Amino acid sequence: MSEKQQNAVYGGQAVIEGVMFAGQKVHVTAVRRKDNTIHFLEVPKKEIGWVQTLKKIPFIRGIVGIIEASAKGSQHLNFSAEMFAEEDSGTKEEKKETFASKMTMILGVAFIGILSFLFGKFVFTLVPTAIEQLLFGKMFENQIGHNLIEGLIKIILLIAYIYFISLTPMIKRLFQYHGAEHKVISAYEAGVELTVRNVQKFSTLHYRCGSSFIVFTVIVGVVIYSFFQYDSFVERIIQRIVLIPVVIGVSYEVLRFTNSLRDVPVLRYLGYPGLWLQLLTTKEPDDSQVEVSIASFNRMRELDKQMQG
Repeated sequence: MSEKQQNAVYGGQAVIEGVMFAGQKVHVTAVRRKDNTIHFLEVPKKEIGWVQTLKKIPFIRGIVGIIEASAKGSQHLNFSAEMFAEEDSGTKEEKKETFASKMTMILGVAFIGILSFLFGKFVFTLVPTAIEQLLFGKMFENQIGHNLIEGLIKIILLIAYIYFISLTPMIKRLFQYHGAEHKVISAYEAGVELTVRNVQKFSTLHYRCGSSFIVFTVIVGVVIYSFFQYDSFVERIIQRIVLIPVVIGVSYEVLRFTNSLRDVPVLRYLGYPGLWLQLLTTKEPDDSQVEVSIASFNRMRELDKQMQG
């Protein structure tokens, strides 16, 4: 294994009945079909010079990374959805699944997946602001206090949303694959052989998760908003919209910073808010789900090695 490969940082994404891993040269998704076979989608990365340059600039790289991941992640989500749809035509019992539950699954995948992060960030920025203004806007004038209440409302709405969609069987399975993804990455970073037995020993929580990123955008947003004054509700809304890229950029750097400190006894606690949210967005996977995650990761690593020569 080359030094570059040893130092490579990998990320992934849970999809319907599978896991996607992003390598240095390729993105690979593995999906398990009902006949127990594992199917792969392999998409080589196309590097654009100016995009790669932007991804090296602090505070800008987070925004670029989110947009790039949204574009690439949608292809893999579509692949898993197509695999699922092809098999959703069998018995009477399977056909009894309601339209509402399917929509819950789709919305859940879209939200937890990076695909809809920008849309989700927009909604979870404006709705809590409107609620806070409606309920507490005339109670006091301290804008920092209003910002704190707004942040609390965001957290409550976020937790409530994730909790209720997690009650559906489909989303529970998605969260299990999310846990399997984290376990594989942690096992790889620990340098152990990627067997089901070894991987299952690791936690479903990981510092570098997108769920942690969502929490940091709330916390960082409260801090950033405190530096700006507003005179009306409309001005407050416009301000929040304009500051979304700033919040995303800073939050990404905070996430990177806390991840680098996860082995420091005291400072590691900076990353705990994100880990707490992952208690909702990840579930313990079964062995077959871990097997799919390992298959995806190994295939990605294999193709990476081939493409790197």
